[in-house]
Amino acid sequence: MLDTVLFDMGGTLEDINYDEVTARKVTLKLMEMLRAKGLEVEDSPEAFWEKVNCGVQNYKAWSQSVNLELKPEEIWPDFYLREFCFDRDTIIGMAEELASMWEVTYFNRKLRPGVVEMLDALKARGYKLGIISNTAALYSVFHVLEDYGIREYFDDVTLSSVTGYRKPHEGIFRISLYEMRSLPEHSVYVGDTMSRDIIGSKRAGFAVAVQIKSFMTGPSDTKVQQSEYRPDYVITDFAQLVQILDDARVSAS
Repeated sequence: MLDTVLFDMGGTLEDINYDEVTARKVTLKLMEMLRAKGLEVEDSPEAFWEKVNCGVQNYKAWSQSVNLELKPEEIWPDFYLREFCFDRDTIIGMAEELASMWEVTYFNRKLRPGVVEMLDALKARGYKLGIISNTAALYSVFHVLEDYGIREYFDDVTLSSVTGYRKPHEGIFRISLYEMRSLPEHSVYVGDTMSRDIIGSKRAGFAVAVQIKSFMTGPSDTKVQQSEYRPDYVITDFAQLVQILDDARVSAS
């Protein structure tokens, strides 16, 4: 019988997107933070962003090629700010602060409608709940969950920045299951991307994989070729998830 439901964070429990406005905001904030530490930025905001974004894209390509995640103190000096001659120790010392700022400034974030009602319903039915999230920051997911007022619903939060494994690597799913004291054949995973969430959870042996599409689905899945792994369900709201799980329990009884 299904007893565990694990969720992706950005794009799943929360709506998330980015655009030129958020890129401008994060550029100015980053320049401000660096200058506050005595690190002078000589480039214009446009030139500065071009260099930073080049580092971001290089890190994204590397991490996706190996399905691994580095710590913020490695990402920022070695990728994001590699084009600059900033003092390395200073960047390392402020790396988590930079990473957390990036997560809440570059991305527009908003809790999806119906999340609290869905979590209440699943908790009332006795499900164990957890999160598996790819993130380049160590603490921002916890802060966001607190801000949304939903941290207490989750028995465990497993992050790529902590485990070193990035979805769809099976390692991050197996670590989460271990922490939850759950078996994959009794577990459900809910996420918005085929490339990370559906393929990863299916490879890890989850009984059910549910997809709820988001702004991030298209950009994340553009390079996904035909896969043997498909979502068991595609939903548009979380009331459907509760109904799916209710139906599964009736069928199993």
